[in-house]
Amino acid sequence: MTLGRFRFMDQQRVNLDGFAKPDSGLGMIAFNSPSDPEPSLIVADGRVTEMDSKPEVEFDIIDHFIARHGLDLEVAAEAMALDPLHFAHMLVDPRTPRPEIIRLAAGMTPAKLATCLALLRPAELVLAMTKCRARRTPSNQAHVTNRSDDPLLLAADAATAAAFGFREIETTVPVLEDAPSNAIAVSIGAAVGSPGVLVQCSVEESVELEMGMRGLVSYAETVSLYGTEQIFIDGDDTPWSKTFLTSAYASRGIKMRVTSGGGAEALMGAAEGCSMFYLESRCVALARAIGAQGVQNGGIDSASVAGSVPGGVKSLMAENLMVMVRNLEACTGNDALMSESDVRRTSRTHPIFIAGSDFICSGFGSIQRYDNMFGPSQWNSEDIDDYLAMQRDWGVDGGLRTAREADIEDLRRTAVEVVSDVYRSLGLANFSAKWQEQAVDAAGSKDVPAADLMTPLQASRLIRDTNITMLDVVRALDESGHEIIAQRLLDLLKARLNGDYLHTAAIFDENMSVLSLVTDPNDYAGPGTGYVPTPERQSQIDAIRQERSVADLQSDQEQARSNRLTEGLAAERGIGPRDVVIGVSPATAREIWRTLGGLMVTEALDELLAGLEEEGCQGRIVRFHDTVDLGLIGLKAARLAGSGIGIGLQAKGTALIHRHDLPPLGNLELYSVAPSLGRAEYRALGLNAGRHAKGASPEPARNPYSDEAIEARYHTSVVSLMAVERQCCDLNAPPITLHLVPL
Repeated sequence: MTLGRFRFMDQQRVNLDGFAKPDSGLGMIAFNSPSDPEPSLIVADGRVTEMDSKPEVEFDIIDHFIARHGLDLEVAAEAMALDPLHFAHMLVDPRTPRPEIIRLAAGMTPAKLATCLALLRPAELVLAMTKCRARRTPSNQAHVTNRSDDPLLLAADAATAAAFGFREIETTVPVLEDAPSNAIAVSIGAAVGSPGVLVQCSVEESVELEMGMRGLVSYAETVSLYGTEQIFIDGDDTPWSKTFLTSAYASRGIKMRVTSGGGAEALMGAAEGCSMFYLESRCVALARAIGAQGVQNGGIDSASVAGSVPGGVKSLMAENLMVMVRNLEACTGNDALMSESDVRRTSRTHPIFIAGSDFICSGFGSIQRYDNMFGPSQWNSEDIDDYLAMQRDWGVDGGLRTAREADIEDLRRTAVEVVSDVYRSLGLANFSAKWQEQAVDAAGSKDVPAADLMTPLQASRLIRDTNITMLDVVRALDESGHEIIAQRLLDLLKARLNGDYLHTAAIFDENMSVLSLVTDPNDYAGPGTGYVPTPERQSQIDAIRQERSVADLQSDQEQARSNRLTEGLAAERGIGPRDVVIGVSPATAREIWRTLGGLMVTEALDELLAGLEEEGCQGRIVRFHDTVDLGLIGLKAARLAGSGIGIGLQAKGTALIHRHDLPPLGNLELYSVAPSLGRAEYRALGLNAGRHAKGASPEPARNPYSDEAIEARYHTSVVSLMAVERQCCDLNAPPITLHLVPL
């Protein structure tokens, strides 16, 4: 039989993950496979005749393309002659400027660059990424999808994502034909949420390009590259066809990056015995060669494959860095869920989050996991509050901001109204009032039972059949009275004409200014340099919706104010052997009325008195004004009691039993975890205090067991409560008897 400790360990979510023994033959190895080639480069008369230990006659289509278009031969000899360790030092040395790194990397073959980057340890990857990303200002991308392709919910969720700060939104479809409707709905919703949010609809490449040419989307991302020739052949593709597609997007002024990721070749059974990192190095070199603006990598759909082998998570971050040193926009994965373990998935993202990236996530699931038609993301709407708190914890700009509930409701309602009006104006669909109201409130598609699944399909067919473009959408917006949203979408179309957002790592800010490698270059050169949030942006990072002040707590306490405790005369020493004093803290019945456990202080006193009464003892309530220390309150109460036994109770709920001849910290029984205390616990403490007063030795009352993070949940409230207690403290005021009015 399995040992109990291991039975418990087996139940943890990390054991839902797959872990593989390294197998270079299958490509299940992160770095340094025996089949990885030695770096080499021979150039004769301006032509590459050998690359990475392979003569030109043995080049496959990927080698041919990189050799002809992916290397800067003017710097190649210098770059290839560099000691890999020396280049690794340059990557982390703030005195080596980013442009010098870019210059040298341009002359390195895939095997050379992979060899250099593999030498970096995790902390060094963070340093190198901080320096080498293209754009100074970090950003983030959202997924907005749902199981129903519901246009109203898509628009509401896109507006929500924009309000939280996402500058790109990617959607996709469970039904391919629904794509045009999804693209329009998400584009409108994003424009409701903020100006300048770019939108993509990830579908089959030709359909995606057609939507781009119609203006229904504003960027493209899911143009896939692979590190072995066989997978290109399987997909009836070549580097040249990918180049043509890249040029097609550029010719229409549409931003475009490619997608790759370590482990993809192993997943498709065509890794040729090479390591994931080397094959990804080929992909990144190819991306640069075909003229893409950037790369979405970091495993992506195969992230869990890379994560299953030793060093695999490190390799995912290293391949993100590889994109940066190739001077491309880095959309650093963190989209497909790598692990069912919250600890592992956070550990995968956190170094990139700290370093900063052009897009920290290439698909933060801003919707619920079940609605993500890409599959659950590494981060989902369930995690938005966690992510915002993480930004605040580290003072880091992760691209997001807190949004007020009232603002989100207004935006969702507007998005639903606008899409309804546009679809009606274009003859695409009519939405019932019930459907609209459900979409505004919904947390996910399960909350919109009124949705008609045929509506997006019928709308999409009409969009295609009648050749609707984004200009038609803009006209419908304007005619429906939504001029501001019409202008925002028109501005995105106009931006294609000047070409600024074809710059590497380009995004629009909310003023429609382009931030890119050209206009916002990363200038990190050590402490005191590089990106620092503006005071306004830092205040957004710091101001999460859960933060509370002393004033907030006092307001909450004021609402719990009660007239059941009244002040009497100055307290005197008792004489009866059954006399037990309940000493309470200075703010009790003055500023604090409710405990951390949610009870009224008077309810806790009811139970303490009832417990004493059951044991034939008489309880008196005395408020001490000269100390907030629970031990001293309990001791002072015991010294006033005729029995020599006292109960100490802080207004926040912490309680103990004390005896007159003990030191302040030498109590008889202690409830230290106030949030866990209810009526039964206070009754038990009252009973035991009575038994102590009669000279018995009862079984001590114990704190209720809990595995919750009590300290994390309540310590900030404790700070505020204790501040209030201190304000009520008066060293010269005598103890006062309090009377509890019966219910």
